[in-house]
Amino acid sequence: MQQSANGSISPDLAGALAQYRDLGYGVVRGVFGPRDVAALTQAFERIYAQGLARGASYRDRNVYFHLADDPVLKQIVRFVQWPAYIDPILAAYRTDTRLLDIMAPLIGRDLKQIINQMHWKPPGAARADFGYHQDVHFRRPAEAYRDAGNSYVQTMIAVDPQGPENGGLRVYPGSHKLGVLAFPERGRIMDADMSEDDLLALGLDPGKLVDLELAPGDVAFWHLGTIHGSGANTAPIDRRAYLNGYVTAANCDRGEWAWRNGAPCALGEPVLVHYEDLFTRPGPFIIDADQA
Repeated sequence: MQQSANGSISPDLAGALAQYRDLGYGVVRGVFGPRDVAALTQAFERIYAQGLARGASYRDRNVYFHLADDPVLKQIVRFVQWPAYIDPILAAYRTDTRLLDIMAPLIGRDLKQIINQMHWKPPGAARADFGYHQDVHFRRPAEAYRDAGNSYVQTMIAVDPQGPENGGLRVYPGSHKLGVLAFPERGRIMDADMSEDDLLALGLDPGKLVDLELAPGDVAFWHLGTIHGSGANTAPIDRRAYLNGYVTAANCDRGEWAWRNGAPCALGEPVLVHYEDLFTRPGPFIIDADQA
């Protein structure tokens, strides 16, 4: 794996960390093995079935199921936020030491978590794109998320093979060094297609984009300022991904603890992350289609 028996960083991880610092993203191959992938696959199947059974987008405190009416497939689950509160397998992987091994050299061993999400792109879905964006735009209020460039890293575990054919991640190398960019206003990124016009409007060259080709168990990770997006799934397989975003604890006033001095932290009662009405309207409640 990525670390040697004596705890030193392996060449594979060292190369991925160097690429992250230089280009704003990295990939570590084979972090999770076949048994891990099988466990995650089963968790994705469980949670997807729960979402469809609800029949609508749904919130219970930080747990949020986002369903969409797809023109081709009818109702689909697009993503779920904070499923680790309701599934012990997903809870275990959010604090897996193998993720900490990647995070610690970048942002330390006292880490909070601000992203815990499952994403699906079922084969043939017409509504599956995520438009180009930088994650830093969604860290609000800004005063609660400090030293963004050095304190936050997003990770993604590939559950299925991923590439351009099934809507894999596409990144713009080096864009994390460009600062916070003013993207054209096109509404929510999950409702926008992955259009190169957005990059041209910023004076950027779409020819520099890179498609990440991932195998199940690979981990991709990227900077808050890295421009990225993902397109439609035209392949006969799903594109499932488990996203976990971490932050140096001292630089964030929100989020759930993930590790304290490298020791994993279990989830307790939900704390404030992104859902502003957590304590005034905790739920559970159904969300109408026009509000989802």
